Amino acid sequence: MKKILFTFAAAGIVAMTTAFTPAETKFVSNTGHISFFSHTVAEDITADNFKVVSTLVPSTGEVVFSVPMQSFEFEKSLMQKHYNSAKFLDTKQFPKSKFKGIITNLNEVEFSKDGTYNANVEGELTIHGVTNNVSEKGKIIVNGEKVSVETTMKLKLADYEVAFKDGKPSTNIAKTIDITIKTEYNSEDIL
Repeated sequence: MKKILFTFAAAGIVAMTTAFTPAETKFVSNTGHISFFSHTVAEDITADNFKVVSTLVPSTGEVVFSVPMQSFEFEKSLMQKHYNSAKFLDTKQFPKSKFKGIITNLNEVEFSKDGTYNANVEGELTIHGVTNNVSEKGKIIVNGEKVSVETTMKLKLADYEVAFKDGKPSTNIAKTIDITIKTEYNSEDIL
């Protein structure tokens, strides 16, 4: 009987200590910014999205971005219409793009010390229902309690089966576009 009581007491102590152990810290952003730029002889196109959701786990280097595709804003309403149409990004069928990856040089980033750190990130990017492996470089800026991520990259639309087959829009949109990502995170404890 003493063994049974001891076992229950030990199990209770383990359960209590793990229940009150601080959770792993992660950084969360609901106001990330992604912009893209397309240059052709016919015209330049810029769009901005300020509704990007992202998480970053400093201990593992895991980073996730979720992008609501209909939240990109254009200078001209016709550009917005073409972008969202079934002939181009079909944002009704593919409402979100997602990146899930990891910082591969995490040992070079000190989240507890102010500074600007170069980061290498590898992962999977899904746009328009197509997923590709990507490897990009960026910067992580630590400033007090704030952590920011910045990167620029080139994206080939054909890699994600995005392209106008014919007509005026096909000549007005670059085959490769420039993407800029800027996100500022707040620290939250995972409960």
